[in-house]
Amino acid sequence: MRKYWRLWAKSLGEKEGTTDREADIIAIIRSVIVLVNFVTCFFIISGVIHQW
Repeated sequence: MRKYWRLWAKSLGEKEGTTDREADIIAIIRSVIVLVNFVTCFFIISGVIHQW
């Protein structure tokens, strides 16, 4: 599981923070932002399909 977390965190961008714990927290915040973006896009697309 650590391997996948490491890959996901790297895919979000450059490692930030002075410690690994701080870098993990920053990666979690970035993950939340990406998740909110996906959910928003899903609702926009579903609204367009519904009105079509």
